[in-house]
Amino acid sequence: MFVRLTGCPLRCRCCDTEYAFYGGSWHSIDEVLERVAAHGTRYICVTGGEPLAQRNCHGLLARLCDAGYRVSLETSGAIDARAVDARVVRVLDVKTPGSGELERNFLPNLDVLRPHDLVKFVLCDRADCEWARAFLVERDLAAQRAVLLSPNHGQVEPRALAEWILADRLPVRLQLQLHKLLWGNERGR
Repeated sequence: MFVRLTGCPLRCRCCDTEYAFYGGSWHSIDEVLERVAAHGTRYICVTGGEPLAQRNCHGLLARLCDAGYRVSLETSGAIDARAVDARVVRVLDVKTPGSGELERNFLPNLDVLRPHDLVKFVLCDRADCEWARAFLVERDLAAQRAVLLSPNHGQVEPRALAEWILADRLPVRLQLQLHKLLWGNERGR
């Protein structure tokens, strides 16, 4: 289940959830836990917008873990994630040149990633793939944890990205946004 928090200080060209910049409704952490419990799932992904831009995100993550959920956090990588509860799997997005937010990467986040955390690159074109390859090789990221390459929906065809991965023998996993393939831009799925 996704718990999507509203608000983001970035304006990535490849953002697939611009509706999360604004709007939403206020809920207490107790209310969020009640809504999550009603769905009967054990795995929760806290995402956004940028969840770490919300002052109560750390408390929400801890409470979800305390309640026995398996919790992951999808973060833009632009905000310090070093204090995130150790029980949470971090999915750290590294901004590519095509995102328009390359300079926003907070690289110290990479220093605290654990083997079960993930690094993700959303690619807007072949140049982003080349950049991501150089970045992950330079930092030896794939030797330490799973690295995900994701085609930006509508800009890079999944098959093209799969062919680039195979041709370049990249030690990564292809990640598709299944919710986009199944439901398009329909919210609430």
